[in-house]
Amino acid sequence: MTGDSARLAARFEADRAHLAAVAYRLLGSAAEADDALQDAWLRAQQADIGEVENLTGWLTTVVTRVCLNQLRTRRNRREDPLDAHEPDTALGGAAGDPAREALLADEVGVALLVVLDTLAPAERVAFVLHDLFAVPFDDIAPLLEKTTAATRQLASRARRRVRGRAPAPTADAGRRREAVEAFLAATRGGDFAALVALLAPDVVLHADARVVPTPGPITVRGAEPVAQGAMAAVARAQFTGVALLDGRFGLVMAPYGRLRVVLAFTFDDGGRITRIEVVAEPERLREIEIAAAPGEPEVDH
Repeated sequence: MTGDSARLAARFEADRAHLAAVAYRLLGSAAEADDALQDAWLRAQQADIGEVENLTGWLTTVVTRVCLNQLRTRRNRREDPLDAHEPDTALGGAAGDPAREALLADEVGVALLVVLDTLAPAERVAFVLHDLFAVPFDDIAPLLEKTTAATRQLASRARRRVRGRAPAPTADAGRRREAVEAFLAATRGGDFAALVALLAPDVVLHADARVVPTPGPITVRGAEPVAQGAMAAVARAQFTGVALLDGRFGLVMAPYGRLRVVLAFTFDDGGRITRIEVVAEPERLREIEIAAAPGEPEVDH
């Protein structure tokens, strides 16, 4: 191994966690990020790094170029990302370790990944590199073949999408967020009693035909039947996070960074859940403005 090769290998290993973090946020899938790192390493080995002073920055650029190509290919391959996979197929697919995918999604923020997946490739790169990893716009612009000003505009546009509209200014907004978080925690933990306590006795759950799927929509009434249904969704709950749905707190389910289902909640004056609307039909999902909830991982960076 030559001196440059040894230097490159040492730097790549030292930066592996950083490079993986960049790739995951750009692609939203741990399996795809792993593939991107492998591809980037092969490309890096073929390059002349003799005059490269900042190897970390250079490697970040190589990884980003690989991810950008993947994002563009993905966008060209599927006109409608919401139709790419059925919800259950996405949870049971072979594209990586589901437990690892769920852990990473939780660390980054499921809602953030959902919004990032709606961005154009250039917007996603500009936002992720600048807002999440503090890469200067002057360094991002050549990657995108844009001017610095245009790159800054791309990130600004993406930032507005990520933040969305502010939560509806209601006196009990904080309490409703806590209830949504508690619902998710109880579902993930399989805590039937905690779920029932969050629900009004006459709660109604309505799910469209795409959720199960079934020939038609499903309506479930009563706290215990609704809680029992939630118990059957423990696997999905691992890929679910709190989000803003049209400015109100709800839940989004997004295995491998792809939006599949949203849950919108209605509350009574006591803060108990009176209605849950479960939406998976692509046409309806497109009509919902989804944003990362304030305070979620990396949203405020």
